[in-house]
Amino acid sequence: MTKTKIDLSRWNRREHYEFFNKFEEPFFGLTTELDCSKAYKKAKKEGYSFYVYYLYQSLKAANEVENFRYRIIDEDVWLFDEIHASTIAMREDGTFGFTFIRYSESFDQFHQDALAERDAVMQSTGLRITENSSRIDVMHYSVLPWIKFSGLSHARIFSRVDSMQKLTFGKIYNIDGSMMLPFSVHQHHALADGKHVGDYLVRFQELLNQ
Repeated sequence: MTKTKIDLSRWNRREHYEFFNKFEEPFFGLTTELDCSKAYKKAKKEGYSFYVYYLYQSLKAANEVENFRYRIIDEDVWLFDEIHASTIAMREDGTFGFTFIRYSESFDQFHQDALAERDAVMQSTGLRITENSSRIDVMHYSVLPWIKFSGLSHARIFSRVDSMQKLTFGKIYNIDGSMMLPFSVHQHHALADGKHVGDYLVRFQELLNQ
């Protein structure tokens, strides 16, 4: 968990950070849709889990946008070298458990780790809260494969400092021959602005198109 402390006195976002960090609700969110047609074909051709494939590309894009790797710890801002995924896996009884998937430059390694975490959830009960799933160097993911949503909010504990992104995937649907993926992003405004989320979404779409 390698990180670098940001010198707030020299940071060009100092005033933005101090302004938005005082808000009771400093997160802003947006919902969009992404074309995952090429990603689906590639995942099926290679025999990958499609969900793990687009999850990986979303995490890879985030690691390429510096503002997505900022976190707030005791009123200080830290830049992490890498961020990882804290997501969920569904069981047959309708419950879910938390997973932690470490980011890796190797998709094959990421895919292997994701399937291992899924299997661990299947063999457990309850939320499966672990030290890793509670880390600060993660993005919080959820998935709603039953719902084609156009807006989303999240349950939060406002008394607890929280600077991790919340990202949600929805039900994939077809429009004019293209497979579209509903996607929601909630980001701490003291650490990033709409431009940074825009940069992230552009890169995520590029990776899905490869």
